[in-house]
This record gives sequence, C-alpha cells and structure tokens, in this order.
Amino acid sequence: MVYIALLRGINVGGNNKMDMKLLKQTFEQAGMNDVVTYINTGNIIFSNKGSSKMELSRLLGEAIYHDFGLRIKVVIRTVDEVRGIINSIPETWKNDKEMTSDVLFLWDEIDDESVLENVVIKPDIDSVKYVPGAILWSVDKKNASKSGKSKIIGSKIYKQITVRNVNTARKIYELMQAQNR
Repeated sequence: MVYIALLRGINVGGNNKMDMKLLKQTFEQAGMNDVVTYINTGNIIFSNKGSSKMELSRLLGEAIYHDFGLRIKVVIRTVDEVRGIINSIPETWKNDKEMTSDVLFLWDEIDDESVLENVVIKPDIDSVKYVPGAILWSVDKKNASKSGKSKIIGSKIYKQITVRNVNTARKIYELMQAQNR
C-alpha cells in the first residue's frame, strides 16, 4: 500500500529543522519502502505492507523522536484517500498570484464534517468544503486578509491540522500515483 506521511510544523521559520535525506533514512530504518520526500515541509511518500495507519503514525512518530528529538504528529493517508481529496478540489482552484487555495489535512480525531462548525467561514469571500480527511479552502488573494482562514490560527482545531497548498497536494498525489503503478 502506498501512503503519504504529512508532518506538521517542520522546517518552518527556522523551527523543528529536519534534513530530508536524514528523514528518508529514518523512514527506511523504520521499515518503510520506496521512500520519497517532496519539498522541505514534511511530505514523505512510502509503501508498507501489513501495518495500519494508526500503527504507522505511532511507529514513525517514535522514529522521528529517536532520530531528531522532536515530537512531531504524523498524519498518514493512503493513495485512495488522497485521490478522494484531490478529485474534490475544483479544477479552477490554484495557488498563484491571484488565488490562494489550500488543503487542510485533518487529524483523524477531528475528521468529520462537523469540524466546519469550529472555523469562521465568510461566504462572500471564502470557498470552503469538507471532504473526508480534509477541509478545502480557497480565496482570491485580494480578499485574503478578510478571509476566515486567517482566524484558524489560535482556533480549537489549529493544532489538529496540517496545511498544504493545492499545487503541493496535487504533486503529492501525482508522486503517489507513480509509486502505486
């Protein structure tokens, strides 16, 4: 089975620094196969047979702590789960100079449509959609400062999400597909 491990808050603002080559080795030493990292923000694609997502999350979290001394939450998604998320993103959504569109990957503990009750959505500005495993959020850059998305920081769910822009999410899925063949 092909998976993505999404790490929250690494290599951001000089904090929780991890070298991706060393992180790849950590995953391999933990028994993961076909390990590929994508950009420096904690996206690790790998394959594994026989372990549940929960077991993988725990095992990889412990391996990261052992090798880097950091307690990092590891969100695991299968290629099928990521396919469902990617297929739900409107084709017109992008991350460029005019639009900012993100995938807010949810911890399993809050992965339910009711999570939208804990965010501020401004219907005239924000386009927001829950899909299993994520919240999809898009806003025109000219309205970004007025968006409810900025209010997520400090909210109840803030520490239970990890965000990737849609361009990154699409590339992750492309890499997962290539490995799944």
